[in-house]
Amino acid sequence: MTDATKLSTFLESNKLNAQRLLAVSHKLETLRAEDRAIKLVKRQGKKQESKEAVPAGKPRSGRPVTPRALEAAVSGVAISGPSKQRILRAVNYLLQQKKKDAVDLKALF
Repeated sequence: MTDATKLSTFLESNKLNAQRLLAVSHKLETLRAEDRAIKLVKRQGKKQESKEAVPAGKPRSGRPVTPRALEAAVSGVAISGPSKQRILRAVNYLLQQKKKDAVDLKALF
């Protein structure tokens, strides 16, 4: 790989495994009971035209990083903003486990 991207060099320098990154992303983005409750209240509020009891916070997306998106990001192909954010969340989680500082989006892309 002669044309290394910022993401690929970052993953290599910090010794982060792509398979581990996919697994962590799945763990972070999976919908939980509280996320489903937030979406339910929001849906019911749209039906009733009232927004009284909308819980605070945003639900998780429910969409983890796919192997195809990660491969595209590592090879330098343009990917969407939400995919970049998912990769960033997973990378920061892995860095936190290694007792390293979190990075921002510009460090990866």
